[in-house]
Amino acid sequence: MTLGELVLESISSGVITEPEIHWLLSRQHRFSRPEQAAAQRLGRLLDEGLIQLGCRLSPRHLHHLQVRNDWIEPLGRRRSSNAVGLPPAPPAAGF
Repeated sequence: MTLGELVLESISSGVITEPEIHWLLSRQHRFSRPEQAAAQRLGRLLDEGLIQLGCRLSPRHLHHLQVRNDWIEPLGRRRSSNAVGLPPAPPAAGF
């Protein structure tokens, strides 16, 4: 991993992990001047709350969440609303 990769990944995902911060801090004495500037920018983004300390979810897990939220849950809500005992829709008038 390089500092550039870490900065880009953190900015694109909005998350930096604890091991990544540890890696950054353990190598900061070796950074060149542009790398120091990038590390300071990353620190400012953390301070401003634009990057959060946390963990990244795998793309597979994110896809599972998307399928559950977009496809499975709406079907379950429709089924459960009928099971609760809500009255059926009124018949069409005049037929």
